[in-house]
Amino acid sequence: MGATTIHRTRPGGRRRQDRQGAQGRLARRWALVRGRAEAGMATAEYAIATLAAVAFAGLLLTIMGSDQVRGMLLGIIQQALSIGG
Repeated sequence: MGATTIHRTRPGGRRRQDRQGAQGRLARRWALVRGRAEAGMATAEYAIATLAAVAFAGLLLTIMGSDQVRGMLLGIIQQALSIGG
C-alpha cells in the first residue's frame, strides 16, 4: 500500500505551505491584472493618437484645397527645382 504523509497544522488551522502557495497565486494574479490594465491604456492612447492624426489630415486637406496655398507650394517646388538644375 502507499505511504501516508502526516501534515502538521499551525494553530490557525492552515499549513504554512498553503499560505505561501496562496501568496504566490495572488502575486501572479496581481501581475496579470496590472499587465492587462497597461495594455488597455496603451490601446486608448493609440486610439487618441489615431483620432488626432485623422483630424490633422483633414485640416491639411482643407488647407491644400485652397488655390492660394497650391500656388505657394507650386512656387516653392519650382524654385527648388530651378536651383538644382
